[in-house]
Amino acid sequence: MKSLFSIVAFSSLFIFHAEAQDVYKMQPVTIQTRWAKEVSPNNALKEYPRPQMVRDKWQNLNGLWEYAITPKNGSIPDTWEGKILVPYPIESALSGVKKSLQPDQLLWYRKTIAKPEGEKVLLHFGAVDFQATIFVNGKEVGRHSGGYEAFTLDITNVLKTGDNVLVVKVYDPTDEGIGPHGKQVLHPASIYYTSSSGIWQTVWLESVPKTYIEGLVLTPDIDKGVLEVKVNAPAGNAVEVTALDRGNVVGKVKGKAGIVFSIPVKDAKLWSPENPFLYDLVVKMKGDEVKSYFGMRKISLGKDEKGVTRIFLNNKPYFNLGTLDQGFWPDGLYTAPTDEALKFDIEAIKAMGFNTIHKHIKIEPARWYYHADKIGMLVWQDFVNPNQSLPEGAKPEFEKESKEILEQLHNAPSIVTWVLFNEQWGSYDQERLTKWVKQTDPGRLVNGHTGEYIFINGDEIKSGKDNWVASDIVDVHSYPNPMNAPAQNEMVRVVGEFGGIGVFIPDHQWNPINAWGYIQEKPAALESKFAIMAQHLRLLHQDGLSASIYTQPFDVEGEQNGLMTYDREVVKIPFDKLRKIHAPLNPSIGTIPTVVAQNADLTEPAELYSRMLEVYINGKRDHDFLLKLAMTAKQVGDLPGADMAGNAYIAGLSGPLTEDDIRIVGQFARSSKDAGYIIMSQHSEQFKKVLGERQYQVNMMNMVYKGVMEPMMKQHKDWKEIESVMKEHGAPGDEMFLRMKTVVALNAKDWAMYVPAATAYLNKYGDYIKGDEKSMFQNALDQAKKN
Repeated sequence: MKSLFSIVAFSSLFIFHAEAQDVYKMQPVTIQTRWAKEVSPNNALKEYPRPQMVRDKWQNLNGLWEYAITPKNGSIPDTWEGKILVPYPIESALSGVKKSLQPDQLLWYRKTIAKPEGEKVLLHFGAVDFQATIFVNGKEVGRHSGGYEAFTLDITNVLKTGDNVLVVKVYDPTDEGIGPHGKQVLHPASIYYTSSSGIWQTVWLESVPKTYIEGLVLTPDIDKGVLEVKVNAPAGNAVEVTALDRGNVVGKVKGKAGIVFSIPVKDAKLWSPENPFLYDLVVKMKGDEVKSYFGMRKISLGKDEKGVTRIFLNNKPYFNLGTLDQGFWPDGLYTAPTDEALKFDIEAIKAMGFNTIHKHIKIEPARWYYHADKIGMLVWQDFVNPNQSLPEGAKPEFEKESKEILEQLHNAPSIVTWVLFNEQWGSYDQERLTKWVKQTDPGRLVNGHTGEYIFINGDEIKSGKDNWVASDIVDVHSYPNPMNAPAQNEMVRVVGEFGGIGVFIPDHQWNPINAWGYIQEKPAALESKFAIMAQHLRLLHQDGLSASIYTQPFDVEGEQNGLMTYDREVVKIPFDKLRKIHAPLNPSIGTIPTVVAQNADLTEPAELYSRMLEVYINGKRDHDFLLKLAMTAKQVGDLPGADMAGNAYIAGLSGPLTEDDIRIVGQFARSSKDAGYIIMSQHSEQFKKVLGERQYQVNMMNMVYKGVMEPMMKQHKDWKEIESVMKEHGAPGDEMFLRMKTVVALNAKDWAMYVPAATAYLNKYGDYIKGDEKSMFQNALDQAKKN
């Protein structure tokens, strides 16, 4: 008998209405992965989306839909702006749109669907960020809030014979709303990335009987040699559950829906990263049948031979050697281009010699966990933190979504640890919520707060509030070098983040201008630096460390501190060398996946730049070359060269500006004398939309200061004359004038000048001044008034 795993690769058994491909075109993007070229409207993530509950009768609705963007108070549009490729978020290049959705807007989708055969028809959404309202034939059929959880609607009663119109309304304010948004923000920078709005996972239809299996809850118990099963369906219905090992029945039990019962798994083959054995499972209930799988594994705490509390896998100590995986893609953002790409990330991480992935502030599609289960990878799964400012409504929304996540991911054997909070981002009620997670899922570990304490170069920069109360794990973040967490009660000690070594690979960068890492190294020095960190992990392990999480496997947008580039093309340390470095802490890796990537060029970056500069001297001035020269100059520290090439690039811009053009101008335009200042002045609304209104204002202020105010101050011009000239530059000139007059007066202790200047500055622009600085200005003002 063929393994049931092959079922998940089958295409839909329904008739699929192909869309015309000639209306779709991927939008330009700085870099893209090798899989992007494989994406088309006819094959957009065509695989079965729910591997742990497979039925034969389903229809994939991915492909080209119509879309429109309206004001927030808009109704279903009469006209549509164009086509969007579902399920890629509208901000992504693969969507074919690549537009940012704003908090004052709605995103609408429309698709015509045929009524499938069957007693009931279910409409499934893998995930829609953030609030979704669904209409069929003009009638609202359901709503869902939460950008990371799957939801299902029964649309049987609103379908008609022939064509039916499906419409989805989306509201997604990203970081300006109450919902968890992870690391996606409206204005990405440093450790925050581009937002992913709307439909970003597969949409599909499924035909089911009138009474059908709604879900499965599978919990292995290796000590008893059983799998506990609960079939979610109308109570009292008879069900039959069969467990199979490569087609051979190993257990069969009959029971009732809604009641937990056990199926024996004698002499179970235990699941682990080195041997990720999975059993097949068939569940039947009068007229309905689903296929699934499970792994027999146990995660727990225990004492090693020296009496040290350790993480145990299958009743043996097991060092969790992990890396921090963000799950972003240059071409699809939250959505991997293809299923092969989704699987590649896990295979690459295993090929590096890791046995654990900390899935960071994101919930992946069900197929990601399926691949982790099959490939063999432990997963620490973050909940997606609430909005860090905790606006009204954020707490209940976080808890609602966290409950859905616990239910949705319960069956994955790869998930061994839940991570509640990260670095105090929106953390609250830590003890209550940690206990709730443990009570809800007692079969997994709970890390109540990763990075509750943070250390940079050994200095404590963030101190905990609750000291990991009720947690199984004591977890600190330490950059760049690892350190041990403090010993506390019977908890295990882990370093939840460390590393972050920035190594920049030319031609494989999302944003070379803002390339970022906790420390910078040249490609040739990375291997030895990384090896030394791994040696320190071994020393810390001897001192009680039970797990480590390295930041990070892949570059992500401006963060270029991955072991591979963002496009997954270049590995910065060869895979075989990474495995050798990791072997002392992860000696039994199991089957090593075959992963194709280039090894990094170890040539000194300054030498490469010098060659490029010589080409420039010899007359080369084409647009792409100037941009690459400017970016490389900045990275090797030749600031005059960067300004020269950057301004030459900007001067050559013509036609409509892209978002990339806007960001480049924003980086290289330094003075009101530069060509970039004129461009930013002429296209202010475009720049405000991409950079954010405040960042645009700051950029303009700095340029006006550099080009106008600084020269006048050096010439000792009168303040009234300076004010008159600065006001010609609008709000940026006015704010910079008041700021500089306030600072100069404070430094000179010229209180007669300071009082009116500071008063005007604080009254007009106080909301934009940093807290400590604002307090300093205000205290000086209060003291000056007293005197």
